[in-house]
Amino acid sequence: AQAIHERMTAGGFVDDSVITAKVKAALLKDPNVSGIAVSVETHKGTVLLSGFVDSDSQLRRAQEIAAGVPGVVSVKNGLVVKS
Repeated sequence: AQAIHERMTAGGFVDDSVITAKVKAALLKDPNVSGIAVSVETHKGTVLLSGFVDSDSQLRRAQEIAAGVPGVVSVKNGLVVKS
């Protein structure tokens, strides 16, 4: 049972890292948010976005992009608009 648990945990970690990579790639491809510095972390399919953006539209677009990536369960948006 321990070996199965370890494989499931390792599998979850790999899935989370794949989701993180896909979200980062999608953000870089989008012309509206590609130039901003957004940190992406994933835990059990929940993506946390953090960093600073220039506008509310960039903040919303980054969240939309992350939510559209396969495997994402939810998005916690910790982005802050620079003032």
